[in-house]
Amino acid sequence: MAIPENFDIAHIGAVELFTPKFEESLHFFRDLLAMKEVDRIGDSAYLRCWDEYELYTIKLTASHTNGVGRTLFRTTSQEALERRVAEIEATGLGHGWRDPEVGVGASYEFEDPDGHLMAIYYETERYVAPPEEASVFKNQASKFPGRGVNARRLDHINYLASDVNAAGRFWRDTMHSRESERVNLNDGGFAAEWFRFMEKSYDVVYSDDWTGERGRFHHLAFAPDTREDILKAADIFMENGIYIEYGPYKHTINQTFFLYVWEPGGNRIEFANAGARLILDPDWPTVEWSEAERAKGQAWGMKTVPTFHTHGTPYVEHQEEIDKAAMEGRKYIPGE
Repeated sequence: MAIPENFDIAHIGAVELFTPKFEESLHFFRDLLAMKEVDRIGDSAYLRCWDEYELYTIKLTASHTNGVGRTLFRTTSQEALERRVAEIEATGLGHGWRDPEVGVGASYEFEDPDGHLMAIYYETERYVAPPEEASVFKNQASKFPGRGVNARRLDHINYLASDVNAAGRFWRDTMHSRESERVNLNDGGFAAEWFRFMEKSYDVVYSDDWTGERGRFHHLAFAPDTREDILKAADIFMENGIYIEYGPYKHTINQTFFLYVWEPGGNRIEFANAGARLILDPDWPTVEWSEAERAKGQAWGMKTVPTFHTHGTPYVEHQEEIDKAAMEGRKYIPGE
């Protein structure tokens, strides 16, 4: 497989999440994760992790449903932005330029082949901490909050896709990202693909959506500093009635130590120390896993829980019944 000539995407800038339980979701992110609310516009709250250099990390929007809204990606330069825009426009997936908004300059909006809404930008507003939040470390965006989960930064996003192969081709050929790992299906194609922008092992993931629906969401991941932070997070969530779905265990793919929970609005959130493993090899070959290898489960810990393959947002019809059946080890039958 040809390696892209350049890395034009630097990192995920921010992600919009929809929630039908706005106040409960706001409490989860602001109070339990120790994120700071930096703005409130209409039905949306803008929140940031304590060591993000940009103005905000997530845009939490009150909605009748849950799921992911628009994902922002920052490019490595203005020239990189223009290169990616030209290639996106050639695919017919572009929506056009948007005026500057909270935290970012002009951005180009588009969708991926599965209908997920996205935008790329270069100009950004750097966060300036007020005196009471300023760190003694000049290379840190703000002081360590010392409470809650202490989510340091946004790490990666995992989309569900009706066609993982089409999404993968888009990120390889159009966005010029590099693929770190993938799961091969016995009958051809891929069940999941992991893509990276720079030296991190992955930034964007696509997993097969068992429903066949387009534009759904699997999870958003935040990075605390250590495994111990993730273990402490499990205690915090238990004390506050947050549903722990899976972990803490270690993934086989990309070797991340993880914990998955469902925030009150129903969106799956992961806590992972993904940044601990970097890919420095410029010729890194994509690591491929077979269905049989993946069926063995994670590196260690319990096997993958059934809801990991059934739960996604926005909910499909009978989503709660489907998840409940999966938790009980049975298949949901409509009308049962």
